[in-house]
Amino acid sequence: MDLPEAVRRSIRKFSMLSGGETVLVGLSGGPDSTCLAMVLKELSPELSLSVRTLYVDHGLRPEETPGEIRFARELSAGLDMPFSVRNVEAGPFAREHGLSIQDAARRLRLAALEEEARETGSRLIALGHNLDDQAETMVMRFLRGSGPTGLAGIAPVRGQFIRPLIETERKDIEAFLSQRQVVPIRDPSNLKLDYLRNRLRVQVMPLLREINPDLSRTLAHTAEVFREEERYFSILVTKALMKLISRKTDTSIELFLAPLEAMEKVILRRVLRRAIDETRGLRGIGFPHVEDIITLLKEGLPGDRVHLPGGVRVIKKYSTVLLTSEEPVRLGTYSLEAGGEVLLGEAGLVIAASVSHEKPSFEPDYRYSAVFDVGKAAGPFTVRPRQDGDSFLPLGFGRTKKLQDFFVDAKVPREERDAVPIVTTREGEILWVVGHRGDERFRPTDETRTFLILRATPARA
Repeated sequence: MDLPEAVRRSIRKFSMLSGGETVLVGLSGGPDSTCLAMVLKELSPELSLSVRTLYVDHGLRPEETPGEIRFARELSAGLDMPFSVRNVEAGPFAREHGLSIQDAARRLRLAALEEEARETGSRLIALGHNLDDQAETMVMRFLRGSGPTGLAGIAPVRGQFIRPLIETERKDIEAFLSQRQVVPIRDPSNLKLDYLRNRLRVQVMPLLREINPDLSRTLAHTAEVFREEERYFSILVTKALMKLISRKTDTSIELFLAPLEAMEKVILRRVLRRAIDETRGLRGIGFPHVEDIITLLKEGLPGDRVHLPGGVRVIKKYSTVLLTSEEPVRLGTYSLEAGGEVLLGEAGLVIAASVSHEKPSFEPDYRYSAVFDVGKAAGPFTVRPRQDGDSFLPLGFGRTKKLQDFFVDAKVPREERDAVPIVTTREGEILWVVGHRGDERFRPTDETRTFLILRATPARA
């Protein structure tokens, strides 16, 4: 088999290169990356490529790393390719973020490659994934319960990352290196059976190949079919998601509920998957968790929620659904004097209190402005979160109501209730539920001569 020609066909098929690019190769010294660097060197005159290499030291195998770096440096020099080394610390990163060592190393490796590419002006980053890697990935994702998106396998091209060997079998890579009398580095961790991928590679895949000798190509073809379908659905999902987002941050995304509830499940799965993937703080939620979210949307009541790995919560509200990894906010307790103000950092509000001997010229809305009779509402005041047993007499309601019942009737999401500021009098009676309602007992009358004016305004960043 002419491996460079096969790689050339894959490059053309997936439009990986147009010619004239600078390509950064992730070079570990293993068979795949070694073969990749050598093949790109052979193709570089035809494609006018400028190829350079990078070794990423994950800080995990200090005994083997120096030899690997030496091999990678010598190989790069022999191929006349600029060579660099970057160091990352996968162990501490894994512990800090609650990741497996493999996942932490992968994330840091990709980040190091992207940084090196930026600094060296490399438009593309070439990785050494091969056809057998593709097959193993599909089986591994199938066993973990992935849906069609996961079963689409390893993308030949994703952003600036390309995988020229994605249609090349491992045995052909080994034969190519043997013909050129190159002995690559063998990573001993690839033989440890405590890693799922290694168990698949060593134990499971050989058994499956007894049933289907052409297993890798069969699974790769299946992955390609899934990718083609996913490209079609991706267009539909993009259009749908643009109309669904109520608000979005790095750690949360809120979606309008009504369109989701009416959506066909085949599209709904993909919309939720895309929303999760595009929100940095939500990544890591798998296909089974998406099914849990769908159950919440279809069967849950407002205020219901599901808890997912990584501290992610999905909360069904009255008109939206919130996916967030942010910690629930609970307001602190603050003192407020007449004539002063207090910053509520948790709520992002400033509450100011002033006293006037003239009736205010504005009409208070009792959401963000309120007026009370000073003779009835004695200070100093306290601003605090809700407490068990809280009750008050809401303006215009006519009878005392438990604060808990008021929040339910006002459709205040359960997740947000601890962040609602409650202003109380010196005696501890609720004066104002900020953002919602004042208490009828302290409302000014025609006999009121001194007025307490409270205002809640957004805190300045």
